[in-house]
Amino acid sequence: MTQHTTLPGANARTEATGEPPSAVRTGRSNKRSSGEVFLRLSHIALFIWALLVIVPLVWTLLASFAPKGSHIFTDAWSLPGGLTLDGWGRAWAKAHIGRYLLNTVFIVALGTFGTMVLGSMAAYVLARYRFPGNRLIYFIFVSGMTFPVFLALVPLFFVVRNLGMLGTYQGIILVYIAYSLPFTVFFLSAFFRTLPTSVAEAAMIDGCGHFRTFYRIMMPMAKPGLISITIFNVIGQWNQYLLPIVLLPGDAQDKWVLTQGIAEISTSAGYEIDYPGLFAALSMAITPVVIIYIIFQRQIQSGLTAGAIK
Repeated sequence: MTQHTTLPGANARTEATGEPPSAVRTGRSNKRSSGEVFLRLSHIALFIWALLVIVPLVWTLLASFAPKGSHIFTDAWSLPGGLTLDGWGRAWAKAHIGRYLLNTVFIVALGTFGTMVLGSMAAYVLARYRFPGNRLIYFIFVSGMTFPVFLALVPLFFVVRNLGMLGTYQGIILVYIAYSLPFTVFFLSAFFRTLPTSVAEAAMIDGCGHFRTFYRIMMPMAKPGLISITIFNVIGQWNQYLLPIVLLPGDAQDKWVLTQGIAEISTSAGYEIDYPGLFAALSMAITPVVIIYIIFQRQIQSGLTAGAIK
């Protein structure tokens, strides 16, 4: 005589749902198959997205090594007939991309530094201290993210000009800081709220003041969030075009940034445009940002998920 046994868990699920064990197993298999289908579709979508991002970057890089006068657009899917660095040399020397690159590094470095110093202090105070007007100040910062920069260009031009900073490094750096502060305060204030209060209280008991507690205790604990928002600010300021074109006019060409220099290459030559030189300039603008992201991608991901884990 054959004896059939069933697991107690299966009996409990059968009694709870009123379905036989075979129906329970069928439901599990259906859920598993639907999950596998969704996983495969997501992988396909990510693969297509990666191609849409990577292929133009690789094509731009290859086109920058093409000889001058080559017909890049006649057969876009073929490799250049010969590879040369002449386009990079012309972009660096004749188009002054080297100067624009140094200007961009200088402006973005100081703009990001100022943004992180002021933004981290403001976010810490708004997140950890309670005082009258706390939420009002926080919402004023947050409202800056909803204000389109297009609406501020004309009044911003007159404000900077009246301050005597039009066409100067100081003017563009201060505007970059003000432009980046809303998102920085919004991001870091949410991150500082996730940090344990007991650590700050222990530091205060041991004799640390507010300033020392912030820089010696809380800032190292907020390192993932600080790195993430720093990278976002670097990328945002590096790719900025509207603000420099308004605040660094033509008579201040020696202070132009990369985006202005690239636009000048594409518009000044008319039909005789040097496409290899243009793509070389684009590659110079893209490469530093890609390198920064590759180096700090783990810190960016950990900073974005640290608040959810805590």
